[in-house]
Amino acid sequence: MSLKYSLVDMDLFNQVPIKNLLPTDGGLFYFNQVVNPLTANAYFEALTEQIDWKNDEVKIFGKHFITKRKMAWYADQEILYTYSQSTKKSLPWTIELLEIKKIVEQISGESYNSCLLNLYHNGEEGMGWHSDDEKSIVRNSAIASVSFGALRKFSLKHKTSKQKVSLLLESGSLLLMKDEIQRYWLHSLPKSKKIMAPRINLTFRKMVI
Repeated sequence: MSLKYSLVDMDLFNQVPIKNLLPTDGGLFYFNQVVNPLTANAYFEALTEQIDWKNDEVKIFGKHFITKRKMAWYADQEILYTYSQSTKKSLPWTIELLEIKKIVEQISGESYNSCLLNLYHNGEEGMGWHSDDEKSIVRNSAIASVSFGALRKFSLKHKTSKQKVSLLLESGSLLLMKDEIQRYWLHSLPKSKKIMAPRINLTFRKMVI
């Protein structure tokens, strides 16, 4: 299924992002709607059905965990991605992922060669504090995060000052993390028992090849 003829109800190139949401040490820009609600729902359904979802496996303090959250790893070519002592082998792009990638590249002015997807079934699944600062990611490259599904809170915490910044990520939105943000800031997706609906998150990255 291709949705490329119903992507947006707005001019991509005339969108103006809000100002940098970080006070220092990096760039954080939020676009609240890069696809219209109907298209966002269609992408959510397509990704739910067509992506090769797997339960994530990670090692934390030497212990092996299998998460309820599911993930998938796609890229331009066969690229290995290692985090939390677990290595993922990339799959070839789907039509829908390439369409979303094109939108993200047009808006962000950046290029990406890979995408890590996460499927959170409800608010009881989240992500703890971390930075996407693995050496396999091009240093200080942009990471573009696209959300489909449930509204979720996204939080950041400065590694030194402990200052926090939080925002709500809407379905069909784009969050752009740039420059030295991964060096100085941690980010997380807090859990919430009040959220019953699922969410799919796509983070487009530029890996070292």
